[in-house]
Amino acid sequence: VPARHLAAVKASIFRRLILGALLLVAPGCYSFQAGTGLTGVQTMAILPFDNSTSRLELTQDVQDILLRQLPGSLGLRLAGEEVADVVVRGEITSYDLVAPNYRPGAQGRGAEVLQRQVVLTVAVEILNMRDRTVLWRSNGLRAQGEYLEASETEDIGKAEALDQMIEQIVDG
Repeated sequence: VPARHLAAVKASIFRRLILGALLLVAPGCYSFQAGTGLTGVQTMAILPFDNSTSRLELTQDVQDILLRQLPGSLGLRLAGEEVADVVVRGEITSYDLVAPNYRPGAQGRGAEVLQRQVVLTVAVEILNMRDRTVLWRSNGLRAQGEYLEASETEDIGKAEALDQMIEQIVDG
């Protein structure tokens, strides 16, 4: 019995050492420089996106969510364009409402839409302001959100699409 107890104690100590080492190393594993080789990035400026759609409110909607969520998600602080380490800029290229889920109507009647989908497409660039190089670019980032036609509003789908846009930018 003492040999089994000693082995269990050694295994427990080993697991605790590994866990402790992981906890010490893990906080430094994620940073914006992943994959870019760029060190020292601490600040970010977010410019208002150009808007090629007829939905003028999208400029403010996109800007608001970028300012609220992107810096914190990347571990950066907001700064003015002239002093920022990186700058985010882009364009809202399309905003569409589609009906992926509908029921055909009776003869002579239109289809009954059950669910609608907001599809937002943007082009995004993240620029290194030190040497004016593009760190990351997506010319066709497509985000979508859904809402039930009978009980929800388009704003629900738009909010989902905007959240998904942020996730895709953060995930690179």
